[in-house]
Amino acid sequence: MKKLLSTLIILGAIHTNEIASQDVEEIIVVTSALIDTTEITNPLYVIDGDEIIDDATTSLGDAIDSYLGVSIADYGAAVGQPIIRGMSGPRVKILKNGMVNRDVSGLGADHLNDVDLNDIEQIEIVKGPSSLLYANGTIGGIINVVDDCISAINYELPELKVGYETQSVNDGSSEFINFKNNFNGFNVNFGYKNTEFGNYDIPNGAIMHEEEDHDDHGDEDHHDEDGHEENLGFINNSDFAVEAAKFGISRAGDWGYVGVSIDNLESLYGIPFHGDDHGDEHGDEDHHDEDEHDEDEHHDEHGEERIYSTTDSESFTIKGSYNVNGNLVNKIDYTYRDTDYTLTEAHAEEEGHDEHESEEEHEEHAPTVFANNATEYGAIFDISNDIRTQKLSFNYVDEDSSIVGEEAFMNPANNEVLTLGYFVGQDFDMFHLDLGIRLDQITRTGSVTDEDHGDVDNFTIDDDVSSFAVSIGKDLSDTLELNLGFSSAERLPSVIELFMNGPHMATGRFEVGDPTLSSETSNNFDISLNFDNGEYFASASFFINDVDNYIALIDEDEDHEDEHHEEEHHEDEEEHHEDEDDHGDEHGHGHGNLIHANYVQEDAEFDGYEIEFGRTFDLGAGEMTLSFGRDVVNAQFTDGHNVPRINPARNVYSLSYAQDDIVFKLHLKDVEKQNDVGEGETATAGYQMLDTRLTKTFDLSGKSKLKVSLFGRNLLDEVARNHASFVKNEVPLPGRNYGIKFNLTY
Repeated sequence: MKKLLSTLIILGAIHTNEIASQDVEEIIVVTSALIDTTEITNPLYVIDGDEIIDDATTSLGDAIDSYLGVSIADYGAAVGQPIIRGMSGPRVKILKNGMVNRDVSGLGADHLNDVDLNDIEQIEIVKGPSSLLYANGTIGGIINVVDDCISAINYELPELKVGYETQSVNDGSSEFINFKNNFNGFNVNFGYKNTEFGNYDIPNGAIMHEEEDHDDHGDEDHHDEDGHEENLGFINNSDFAVEAAKFGISRAGDWGYVGVSIDNLESLYGIPFHGDDHGDEHGDEDHHDEDEHDEDEHHDEHGEERIYSTTDSESFTIKGSYNVNGNLVNKIDYTYRDTDYTLTEAHAEEEGHDEHESEEEHEEHAPTVFANNATEYGAIFDISNDIRTQKLSFNYVDEDSSIVGEEAFMNPANNEVLTLGYFVGQDFDMFHLDLGIRLDQITRTGSVTDEDHGDVDNFTIDDDVSSFAVSIGKDLSDTLELNLGFSSAERLPSVIELFMNGPHMATGRFEVGDPTLSSETSNNFDISLNFDNGEYFASASFFINDVDNYIALIDEDEDHEDEHHEEEHHEDEEEHHEDEDDHGDEHGHGHGNLIHANYVQEDAEFDGYEIEFGRTFDLGAGEMTLSFGRDVVNAQFTDGHNVPRINPARNVYSLSYAQDDIVFKLHLKDVEKQNDVGEGETATAGYQMLDTRLTKTFDLSGKSKLKVSLFGRNLLDEVARNHASFVKNEVPLPGRNYGIKFNLTY
């Protein structure tokens, strides 16, 4: 794809590890593609792939939302962007087999994390700035999706898996197939999954409108109009379809391994909410009284308009390891990935419009194409000895991002990062010590167009940032372990935070970046205790994360003078509505219906905790586990006001029973009301989400097995909203959902 220096690769200086997780007894962490074992004391979850494969097909964020310290900002069923300890956006990186997934989820709240969860080995979640070892700027954490598409070991037996799933909440289905075998010393892996979900159901009356928030009294006609839509019982335009295919081939031996893989993922999903910048939807009283029929007509047109996104992702990966067994270097792990990604947002008129209207509407709403093309090289040198584990790593990324079309809100930008990393771990008599350091040379190039005069200002941000993390682990007894961690991580502003300048319909805001923003610096202290005596278990983690120059998208206060100005010119705007350019009303402070929001900096402090305790005991012929967990995040700026879009505290109750080939799980997530709101936010009601799953494995003739999973989501049919979602009122979470999943393995 573009120019590339033959530079080296991936930081991380990362380690693998055998760790007890809440879903598996023992598992290898492969976050940086290293295959040996060292201690790790980071706050870490390792989720067994079967926990994802056996459950309902969802977005990545929804699949991990039940784990303490992890939540999501949703935008319908397709989009669930993960949040770790209150940190989101560019502070949380999604990795695919140890390398950052280069989609455009960071360019919009309505963009999905395009990751294939079919036939995965595990998901690794590292919380807090200590994840800096894995990717640049991850002061929130990382989520690494691991599969064996490029296998580091030889497949022993051929394996074929076929499966089918159906869900009630969206009348949807999913089919998948996976094949693995070794042909003449070459490991071949093929996977395919096709998912088609329709609009999802919600409890009646779950939809709230902005008018209801701002007008407590309202007028009777208004409520009559909205009453029909509120009682639809489903979210219009919330459908989701995805087709994913992957192919990998590798060769392994005593010398190491090498392999290549090709991934392709295509999706189509509706956008269930889209802002309107024309200023006629929330008109003043005169507008409502003047022509109610016209408003009904406009509402009908909006209801018939379909807004949707399509994505197309292709990635080519080379990955391997060479056992040098030299005096200085033991082995070299290397990676290369080339990614082409596009997301196209388009408008379409459904049946019912005449040709003239359709052509006119098509001209008004040309597609907008978000593209990301990236190339990444990496290498990790293992220079360990008998005393300590040591890794030296290099990484180079060249990434082009562009937005072209009617709703483009940022000019094309380029991001180049060259990284040097070092990791060392050593056992002492009293404790184990891990230390990781990374140095990043970052160049971000972009421009900002002046909306009023059309002038273009070019910017090049060239800076070096440094980060480090240190952790100490000590066994206080055979059953009790103490871990202490401190991290200091720098994050340069993302291209969106720097160069954003335009209407962002997905958030209902006119967003403005700032090319003069300085880097964030996160200083994080983390302490955790873990207890397990085989019958009782408990864990507690407490963290304080002071972030200097924290970057946040903050809504401007209402300017009554500008509102008065808008009202005076309202009639004039309507008279010339058809002749105006779509973006003409965006100039100035009001920008039609869009809230004006700026990316600004202020020191902030994040603190909180995650606690869990439970008991495992024999029951009948099986084993029962009961547990209770709670997570809390508090986030405030230094002037005392709250950081926006922080999800509230949650209590999590779990029951699990396993007997031979049967597994039963019952999970209740009790989400509290969020009253600690930021600028321009409203409080969000609490809810209780009750989920369950029963999995039975049938042994068929000794050579194959059939696994059947019955699952239920939101069994209480609760009206549920994520406080972190920009569209929490208009797009609540799905209602009650039942489903069945078959997985046949030969």
